[in-house]
Amino acid sequence: MSGTIVAIIILVPVIMIFSIPITAIITSHIRKQSQLTASMVKDQLELEKLKHENYLIETEKMRLELEKTLLANPKDETKFI
Repeated sequence: MSGTIVAIIILVPVIMIFSIPITAIITSHIRKQSQLTASMVKDQLELEKLKHENYLIETEKMRLELEKTLLANPKDETKFI
């Protein structure tokens, strides 16, 4: 019985000593993952903004081309409507 107590007395400090660095490693890993996720979300948001801006530009370009075609050929107006 006293051997078990001695083993526990020796084992507890060893576990406590190694648990601090392990906890730090895990915390650091989680923090880095969170930063990467935040960076990915930021990049995706920027990409969506660019897609939307491109959509608006393309739509305006098509509208202007249609308007130009209608002005050039007023007789063919019924074809576009």
